[in-house]
Amino acid sequence: MIKGSIVALVTPMTTSGDIDWEALHRLVEFHLENGTDAIVAAGTTGEPTTMSFDEHFDVIRKVVEQVDGRIPVIAGTGANNTAEAVELSKFAKKVGADYCLSVTPYYNKPTQEGLFQHFKAVAEASDLPVILYNVPGRTAVDLHNETVVRLSKLDNIVALKDATGDVERGKELMGRLEGSGFLLFSGDDLTAADFILQGGHGNISVTANVAPRQMSELCAAALSGDASTAHQINTRLMPLHRALFVESNPIPVKWAVHEMGMMETGIRLPLTILSDQYHATVREALQHAGIIG
Repeated sequence: MIKGSIVALVTPMTTSGDIDWEALHRLVEFHLENGTDAIVAAGTTGEPTTMSFDEHFDVIRKVVEQVDGRIPVIAGTGANNTAEAVELSKFAKKVGADYCLSVTPYYNKPTQEGLFQHFKAVAEASDLPVILYNVPGRTAVDLHNETVVRLSKLDNIVALKDATGDVERGKELMGRLEGSGFLLFSGDDLTAADFILQGGHGNISVTANVAPRQMSELCAAALSGDASTAHQINTRLMPLHRALFVESNPIPVKWAVHEMGMMETGIRLPLTILSDQYHATVREALQHAGIIG
């Protein structure tokens, strides 16, 4: 069972926008060496919506091969086309991913029944444990707690990434699912410590891209009920949590990883490199967290 700090891994690219496979290898090793508990490959932060199918497949496959069973790999396989989400999930299963992360279908705004049927189809077709992903700020659709409870009763749907940042909503869902074995992960670095302290199982994190050791320690403290340590670490990381969203994710975090010397500044349109006006903000947050000098 996955618990702890799960990195929503960036996909490093060259300045021309090509995937930088050598940098991807370095980043995976960085996480293996620094306490990350699981890796999401080709999730939102990994820019899958601008990848070809072959690129999407290759990112998942290469991460799975490199990790080689040392920690779980979660494949980002969401799409707003159910058939496409099924195809991506089947591939993830084929290459050895441990779970798939499936986002609510964006743009077409399905009903709650449509969301239920979408995830049911993915779960039944992929034969890979499914982590639901609710991020209404990006998708314009909200997966209600009632629908999560309904989905939790289906075979192969095992967890939820809740990126709403609404800790009380998470607490209500935890109460409804207590004892079910269903996993609940925060998808919001700002509130992740409190989410875990209330009974959550971990955090699928953007901040972990640049602070894997700190996020691992934060999650471990929260899971053990050590609120003082969890909040102490979180306070130090708070400027970084905020700075990594001064522009749309993954713009700031990709620039931050570049600032650490681990990859080039490549990103794909319609996203652009972090605006000059925010460079000092992100750099100072990295310094405050002790990541760079």
